[in-house]
Amino acid sequence: MTANKNNIPTHVAIIMDGNGRWAKARGLERTKGHEFGSEATEKIIKAAIKSDVKFLTIYAFSQENWGRPQSEVGFLMGLLKNKLKNKLQEMFEAGVRIRIIGDRTKLDFEILAEIEKAEALTAQNTVLTLTIGLSYGARQEILHAVAASGGDANKFEAALDMHGIPDPDLLIRTGGEKRVSNFLLWQIAYTELYFTDKTWPEFDEADFAIALEEFQHRERRFGK
Repeated sequence: MTANKNNIPTHVAIIMDGNGRWAKARGLERTKGHEFGSEATEKIIKAAIKSDVKFLTIYAFSQENWGRPQSEVGFLMGLLKNKLKNKLQEMFEAGVRIRIIGDRTKLDFEILAEIEKAEALTAQNTVLTLTIGLSYGARQEILHAVAASGGDANKFEAALDMHGIPDPDLLIRTGGEKRVSNFLLWQIAYTELYFTDKTWPEFDEADFAIALEEFQHRERRFGK
């Protein structure tokens, strides 16, 4: 199922929540939830391209996620590294530009190398800009931008991790929770919010189309 191409949001952001609960409900380890969640991410990237969404931003790993058990953190980092390595050529050929935002100081050199390779190879692609929040926190992003801009309002937005990317038109959160969890706090001031009870591994192209259709029926006033 593909969404109607009229009034498609230019930028969709997604909080991909519910991998652990999906696994627990099936008597599986949390790592299985992350594996199936990774597959769901690939499907939604393809759905975004089919729907003519130009910017897709996903919350892969938050600053707070470093507090999870080390075994789970290690698994998530390994999963990300392997996806960057094994799916890079496919993403490049599909016209996807890859950007990573967040604090890179906590990432190991192997992941950093894959990030730099992916960003360099895909820098000129224009079909879809895929921004991945990795070790990302919006409060930290804002504090960094304030410090880097020296309090100059004209320089502030240029100092944000998301500089050069239009604000999200639509924010989707899966998993049934109704909060934004320190994600793009500056950028979502007038973003339309869409919540679904489906966990991320269950979320598919049809669900993505439903979210886009819901957006198409909303009237955006931007406070006016």
